[in-house]
Amino acid sequence: MKRAIFPGTFDPFTIGHYSIVKRGMELFDEIVIGIGVNHSKKTLFDIEKRMDIIKQAFNGNLRVSVQSYDCLTVDFAKKVGAKYILRGLRTVSDFEYEHTIANANRQLSGLETVLLFTEAEYSFISSTVVRDLIKYNKDINDFLPPGVEI
Repeated sequence: MKRAIFPGTFDPFTIGHYSIVKRGMELFDEIVIGIGVNHSKKTLFDIEKRMDIIKQAFNGNLRVSVQSYDCLTVDFAKKVGAKYILRGLRTVSDFEYEHTIANANRQLSGLETVLLFTEAEYSFISSTVVRDLIKYNKDINDFLPPGVEI
């Protein structure tokens, strides 16, 4: 069985994230979405709310699960039995960052990172953009996965 983790803060989980997971399901039998606890980030939503949003997005899909973790991503992957890390790329600067992290993760644990380019229509969407829209009471429905309500 090919199991991958899709790690991130997901504050909140966007339609771009959703698209990467849906496309990743063509490559992997199971995807564990891991919400990493990053003590240096101030988040808008607590872990429970972020988990709820992701569960809404994949309601009834037994191939996708969500967990939180407070350790290195490689240790989380080992804990859930994943041999792959799934990540999305929006920009060239994303590539540079992901390339560095992928090399470190492979050196530490042998994990392979699979990078998928974000679909063009979602390339401008980030959790930061969505949080700003929320802050100014703008409609965010087009930026969230289908069926998700915040």
